[in-house]
Amino acid sequence: MEKDKITMSQSQLNRYDIISKAIAGFITIKEASQALGISARQVKRLKKAVREKDAQGVIHGNTAKPSANRLPDHVRATILKLYREKYQNSNFKHFQEILSEYHSIEISYAALHGLLAREGIKSPKTRRRFKPHRRRARRPQAGLMIQVDATPYRWFKGDRKMYSLHGCIDDATSQVTALYMCRNECLHGYFETLRMTIQTFGVPQSLYADRHTIFQSPNTKKHEIDSSVPVNDTQFGRCLKELSITLIGAKSPQAKGRIERLWGTLQSRLPVEFVMRGIASLEAANEFLKQYVYAFNSNFAVEPRNAQNAFRKLRADENLDHVLCVKEKRVVDAGGVFSYGGRSFQIVHTGTMLPAKSQIDVLVSANAGIMASFKGRVFQVLPFVSPKRRVQSAEPKEPRRHSPPPDHAWRAGLKQHGAPFWKYEGEDEDAYRETVRVLENALLGGRR
Repeated sequence: MEKDKITMSQSQLNRYDIISKAIAGFITIKEASQALGISARQVKRLKKAVREKDAQGVIHGNTAKPSANRLPDHVRATILKLYREKYQNSNFKHFQEILSEYHSIEISYAALHGLLAREGIKSPKTRRRFKPHRRRARRPQAGLMIQVDATPYRWFKGDRKMYSLHGCIDDATSQVTALYMCRNECLHGYFETLRMTIQTFGVPQSLYADRHTIFQSPNTKKHEIDSSVPVNDTQFGRCLKELSITLIGAKSPQAKGRIERLWGTLQSRLPVEFVMRGIASLEAANEFLKQYVYAFNSNFAVEPRNAQNAFRKLRADENLDHVLCVKEKRVVDAGGVFSYGGRSFQIVHTGTMLPAKSQIDVLVSANAGIMASFKGRVFQVLPFVSPKRRVQSAEPKEPRRHSPPPDHAWRAGLKQHGAPFWKYEGEDEDAYRETVRVLENALLGGRR
């Protein structure tokens, strides 16, 4: 039977030539070892091999043999089939994790990359050309600073709409502290991410964000030039002051590169995870994200330089429903009634009535609804409808009443942002619709 032919490389030909000269006595073993950069003992072994096998003696014995660690052909075929039919939108690293977790196929990233690349498959996660930036050192302790931001993206397969994912990441550990998805970047989304961060980890020392008007007044830059220009706190900025959190404004996306890189990773991974679990709504996505952050952190979080935690515990007198909310000033009348958002509300007194013309803070929260605060004391409120004067009518008409279905357009605001759908007990549909409108105007800026 004809033996397999092996093509020798130039280095192998050079080695064969020098060993042949050593065998013929033209050069010494020492000169051969210096020329080849190997030991004298190895030259002696090669001389013996060449005498016995001629040129084949300088070729390694494993040449043209399959590797002992080579994947079986049926496993390679399974991997290619899975990627082409189910996971074609996942990047190679994510696909490697999916193979291990869901299909019990263990393969190194280098081997997987080589297998897919040889088949002409390219990773959907492209890398932009590297641009040098000054690297900022991480904070030494977890909780000293968290970075916050939101990113719009088409997260759900078959849905052309872009939804905004709000998130927080710790600067020292790259640990994601919260993720929350809304229809657009809004105050409610940032309230919820900060709420989840505080409830899970604690209150951070500082917060690093861009200069969106949710965080800073649009007059901030003008104030830096002209100190006479007044600058008021935004609702979110006021919340941070009440929690003693320092707000740091980033002047470029690269300054908060940790969370910007997080968005690139999540935009590559989350759509695949949603398809695998059949998730196609904000409510289901937000429920999944609560658990997903733990699996994500186990893969990507790092240890801080200082193991001491800088998150502080929430004090007993701090109620997040009374802090993470919209606060606006109003004046009550003698009956404890005030107006907000085009509606009238009455304070539920549990003791002494508030004096007439008292100035109160109206608290608007998606979790707690509408409340009133006076001198540090929080009161519940109820919708108030002024009694109408009786008007004689020649022909009394039966009022037409219509209750919109659950999927009606005006029900799509806070509910589709994943927020609790607040309702006062015993409130009719018309009053309910007005209450929802007030909450949406305060927390979503009137946008849906």
